[in-house]
Amino acid sequence: MSQFEKSLVWFRRDLRSTDHAALHHALKQSRSVVCAFIFDKDILASLPTADRRVEFIHASIVELAASLRALGGELIVRHAHALEEIPRLAVELGVDAVYFNHDYEPDAIARDQQVAAALRNNAITCVTFKDQVIFEKSEVLSLSATPFSVFTPYKNAWLKKLAAGNDGEDALQPYAIEPYAAHFAPPRAGSDTVPSLEAMGFAKTNLSELQIPTGMSGAASLLEEFSKRINQYEDTRNFPAVKGPSYLSVHLRFGTLSIRSMARLAYDTMRRGPGGAAVWLSELVWRDFYFMILHHHPQVVTHAFKPAYDKIEWETGTEADALFAAWCEGRTGYPLVDAAMAQLNQTGYMHNRLRMVTACFLIKDLGIDWRRGEQYFAEKLNDFDLAANNGGWQWASSSGCDAQPYFRIFNPISQSEKFDTEGKFIRRYLPQLAKLSNKHIHAPWLATGMDWQLAGLDAKAYPAPVVAHDEARKRTLERYAVVKKTEPV
Repeated sequence: MSQFEKSLVWFRRDLRSTDHAALHHALKQSRSVVCAFIFDKDILASLPTADRRVEFIHASIVELAASLRALGGELIVRHAHALEEIPRLAVELGVDAVYFNHDYEPDAIARDQQVAAALRNNAITCVTFKDQVIFEKSEVLSLSATPFSVFTPYKNAWLKKLAAGNDGEDALQPYAIEPYAAHFAPPRAGSDTVPSLEAMGFAKTNLSELQIPTGMSGAASLLEEFSKRINQYEDTRNFPAVKGPSYLSVHLRFGTLSIRSMARLAYDTMRRGPGGAAVWLSELVWRDFYFMILHHHPQVVTHAFKPAYDKIEWETGTEADALFAAWCEGRTGYPLVDAAMAQLNQTGYMHNRLRMVTACFLIKDLGIDWRRGEQYFAEKLNDFDLAANNGGWQWASSSGCDAQPYFRIFNPISQSEKFDTEGKFIRRYLPQLAKLSNKHIHAPWLATGMDWQLAGLDAKAYPAPVVAHDEARKRTLERYAVVKKTEPV
């Protein structure tokens, strides 16, 4: 017997019609189900007119609407304030319940609490589920029943829980949709019309030019392609000029593919034998870890996880602003850093190894507050996710949980020589250095006038280093002296 006569499923960071927790349960527990997505004005208001993420979401919503219609349902799409629109829509449709999946960001939690309160005021039940992580909140705890703050023991406990069965390995099982498709409410004429980008005040970007696959179909094709090289992941993942990553991060961010399907691929492959699958699964566990940290320590959004690190005095003023601008625009004089920033600015993507390199350079070579870099990445990354972005930046600044020690400072030259030995990545994004020799591509300031002339390049076309790394390293160690006693040597 159905628990509810009619229910509404609110799509958010889960833009797919397969393996969807809230949709699955709504269809099982309701006689009739309607679906909705809100282009939330409260979120969109702070974004630029041309934003690849909005275009990605829009294309994915168009595909989702078509997929739900093929299943016999509909997707109501509105451009409105979700806080107001979901309760209003629920009343308009006469539903008994609203289903949606959990979000873990503080602003989203506050919004969802207000939506739930408004629904209760109208005698409408709010039903929510875990969907975007494998284990959430307090599902993985230490033996003392406290949240972990170090990754490796968290990962070991995570894997142990996964292998335990019941609520463990079952966590990877997909949520079936098609067997319950008969419970979709029949679509009404024109009800799933998707407002255009232009109608919402946005413009097209270079998303299609970059050939970034969108929607469920794009995610599925990328997962299929990556499954054929997942065992090489450990060997290739650190080299930006090589096809090593899965390139699924933006799909994971917007839920066009379920985390369960990704973790299942990694876990099943890992159990069949040694290879890169275990390393990729570890990256997915890091993601759960950072969501858990955000849940238990929401103060990390604005403060260091380790309070002592908030005592650090960062560089400020006109000179610091000029250095920050040079970093943002890829004008630091360090080719690997500048090429990485060019990749970010041109495509909205940055290779994971380079995220660490560029973050460390901003913090420990330029002495600039990690929060400024975190915010820049938040504005530019197609796959921006608060928990992971914050965790990564706090890791680089040594202020986060299980972060690199403050005295370990990436050398941008040695990182370049190790991970882009032949300068292929640098040449792709810095054409002004394209013909420079492998010997000089990593440190162009060491090239002589004759070297530039033989390469047919203008030495003035690329800036000199904005700082000397060795001197910057000394200043960083002095800057971090305020927390030296808190760090093991």
